[in-house]
Amino acid sequence: MGRAYPCRMPIRTVAATRYVTPLREGGSMPAVIEADDDGMYVLKFRGAGQGPKALIAELVAGEIARALGLPIPEIVFVELDPELARTEGDPEIQDLIRASAGLNLALDYLPGAINFDPVAEPVDADLASRIVWFDALVSNVDRTPRNTNLLVWHRQLQLIDHGAALYFHHGWDGSIDGADRAFALIRDHVLLPWAGRLAEADPELAAKLPEPVVAAIVEAIPDSWLQGPDAFADPPTQRQAYRAYLQRRLAQRKTFVEEAIRARA
Repeated sequence: MGRAYPCRMPIRTVAATRYVTPLREGGSMPAVIEADDDGMYVLKFRGAGQGPKALIAELVAGEIARALGLPIPEIVFVELDPELARTEGDPEIQDLIRASAGLNLALDYLPGAINFDPVAEPVDADLASRIVWFDALVSNVDRTPRNTNLLVWHRQLQLIDHGAALYFHHGWDGSIDGADRAFALIRDHVLLPWAGRLAEADPELAAKLPEPVVAAIVEAIPDSWLQGPDAFADPPTQRQAYRAYLQRRLAQRKTFVEEAIRARA
């Protein structure tokens, strides 16, 4: 279940009631589903691709973005009954649903949203700088001109798909070594040309991520996502390692901020 953040709403948990359609753009094949609150969501399957690690990245990075005041669809936990597979004719989808039984993650479905076009829709320097800063913090490799992972909905930018962030945690032993490294791949960021206020955005954004906020975000990671063959410790120890890594990265953020400024220059 979701845990309340300081001065924040808890992450809701819904149950999937209907598989609507697959979204075959990504390798993990997310899907539009309907839930028991009558809402529509884009479901990220625990049994797909990188497995629970991708869901942890979606959750932690997404909720950090929300804490920073960046526009992102609501994130919810989704209970998935493997019996839903019986109504699907595609064997691949059947296997994916069965492999993902239990707690998954989804983002609110934004009907009518369109993909962001950096040529047609330039972004103001303040918002671009805040998004670039955020992506450098969470080491998000997947916000490039080829794959922006940005939508435009009701004329507002929306950040989506953070499963490729926090890539340090694949094959991780819990060490915070590397937390203070620059993020060289920020040079490929789709919004970097507009991010002319990185130095100004830095103190404002860092102030929105005090230790209690980071701790509350990490505490929301479900136990079931922290178990399995790649778990290096019990869930509480792993959460502590995530907190320590992120707090170290924030403390040493000058490195990634200066790298982004150099890349833009």
